[in-house]
Amino acid sequence: MKKLVFIFCFLLCANAFSQILSSSVEKKTIALGEVDHIIVTINNLNNEKVSAAPENELLPFHFEEVKDSISQTQDIYYRRIEFAVFEEGKFTIPELEFKVGGKVLKTIPYEIDVINTAQKDDPINDIMNNKEVKLEVTDYWQLYKFYILAAIAVIALIIAIIMFVKYGRKRKDSPVVATNQTLKELDSLQKKKYVETGNYRSFYVELIDISRKFIAKQYRLPADVLLTDDLVDLMKKNNTISQENERVVEDVFVRGDLVKFAKTFPDKETMEKDLADIREFVKRSSKDLEFENLRKDV
Repeated sequence: MKKLVFIFCFLLCANAFSQILSSSVEKKTIALGEVDHIIVTINNLNNEKVSAAPENELLPFHFEEVKDSISQTQDIYYRRIEFAVFEEGKFTIPELEFKVGGKVLKTIPYEIDVINTAQKDDPINDIMNNKEVKLEVTDYWQLYKFYILAAIAVIALIIAIIMFVKYGRKRKDSPVVATNQTLKELDSLQKKKYVETGNYRSFYVELIDISRKFIAKQYRLPADVLLTDDLVDLMKKNNTISQENERVVEDVFVRGDLVKFAKTFPDKETMEKDLADIREFVKRSSKDLEFENLRKDV
């Protein structure tokens, strides 16, 4: 008899000082998207630390946790989790584990039935009546300012492209630009020292090539594809180039052809004179164009 009393007292004391876990779910059947909650309580902690899944990570995948609040005192651990489910069907909250010291406590599993309470023919009503709001000019600006600014940017870009096409190309192809560019090319040719080294063939090949490109651009004549005789004949018939400039082009081009085919060997003075004559021809070309424009106006 004494042994039975001793065992009973031992079990009673052990139970009195051991941790007790309890859990409850508010509703076992909820509507689609309705908020439900589960409460977990652990008593008799005796300053023991409780370890569990962190906030908003305790419930499995289908349960969307809305709020997870945890509080703990020396003797009580309390956790309340509000959740919702957004799929129809039956879903299970499994055993949830809580570690107290070296001991693992588990809740019982719960089965939640989620139903869709909306019917196909149910009318949909607004929560509140529509309210008319009078918009001011500033309100319209806030609503549409990005569209307006984008439209202005597109229009400005179109105008810039038109201006570039209309005036930019003209400026790039203007007589002054062509003249300055050709003079720079002649300066580069002089710096190559063909005259000083007696490399007359390379000198005349490049000199005539520069001159042909200039005539094609400045006078709009196909100088880059015509033979020398045909080009000279076209210049005389065209009357765009002055006679003085025609003579320079003819003399230098004919001499260049003879040098190219090794029929003549010009000296240093002749090469320097031809370079200077072509340079002056390029400078005088603007006067030819001015005269041609006056002639067309008349």
